[in-house]
Formats: sequence, structure tokens, C-alpha cells
Amino acid sequence: MSKVYIFLADGFEDIEGLTVVDLMRRAQIDIQTVSIKDTKEVQTSHGIIMQADRTFEETDFSDADMLVLPGGMPGTRYLGGYQPLTDLLTEFYGKGGKVAAICAAPSVFASLGFLKGRKATSYPSFMDKLDGALTTEEAVAVDGNVTTSRGLGTAIDFALSLVSQLEGEEKAKEIAASIVYNK
Repeated sequence: MSKVYIFLADGFEDIEGLTVVDLMRRAQIDIQTVSIKDTKEVQTSHGIIMQADRTFEETDFSDADMLVLPGGMPGTRYLGGYQPLTDLLTEFYGKGGKVAAICAAPSVFASLGFLKGRKATSYPSFMDKLDGALTTEEAVAVDGNVTTSRGLGTAIDFALSLVSQLEGEEKAKEIAASIVYNK
């Protein structure tokens, strides 16, 4: 079973984070929500209080197959400013691990140098922050071990792409059909 960690900070975009969690769990992928705070309680960008599965400090990421960042503000800024997370991302990416980000969060990857020479996308107002990337307006851009997506409106496409990468295209089609997603 694939193991995925999605990182949550106060102000993350509800739909971008939880759509990934929902569709991966439907696909029987072990995805864990991880708060970068000292507490599991996280507040979404729309004021919903939720409880993450675990905190960053209590988690061993050695079994990770993929690391995911949802967008939203100020959540993206908090994720990018949390040194333990950026260190983990850098080490994981450096070993060829799969990383994914949506909306504003691809800017975190750009700041870490992950997007140089890679096809990438983001929320329209963040495209200029994708330094060195070959930017595209596609809903989801997959280039090697890096996946990026545009925003809330592309959250299902993003999540299904991640399912496909981890469990195959047939599983992604099965999940799409089960939620009556017709693209």
C-alpha cells in the first residue's frame, strides 16, 4: 500500500487538501494529514477547525511514497516557512521522491529549486513565482517526480493524477467513476 503525507497549516485551502485525502482514501492509499503546528488542530482558509492525523514532530516519514502540499493563504506561506518541512522536502526530492503541490504551494517548490527546467503550473497570480519553470496553464503538470496543479477548480484532476501515479490509471478511472466525475 502506498504511503502519502499531506501537510496542513492554518489557512490551507479546504478543498485542495481534503479532496486529495478523500480520493486517496477511496483508492485505499494510506494518506496521513500532518499538522506543522505543535497541535493537531488546524484551521482552514475558510475557518473550519479540523484535526490532523498527526503532528510533524511525532511523525517518521521514512516510509513515504509521496509528499503533498495544498495551497491557500496564509497556509502556503506557513508551509514554505517551516524549516523542518522544507528540509524534509529537499531531502525527499533529492532522493527522487514524488512531491506534489497545488494552487499557491508550487511556489514553495520553486523556492527550493525543484522546478528549474521542469513543466509546472500554479494559481494564476503565483505563476510569476515559479522561477526557472516551464510554465503551463494545464490543470495538472507532471514532470518526473514533481506534480503541480492550478487551484480549487483542478483539485479532483490533481488528486486523480496522484492516484494514477501511485496505483495506476485503472484505479484512477475507477475512483473517477465512483464519484461520478466526467471530464
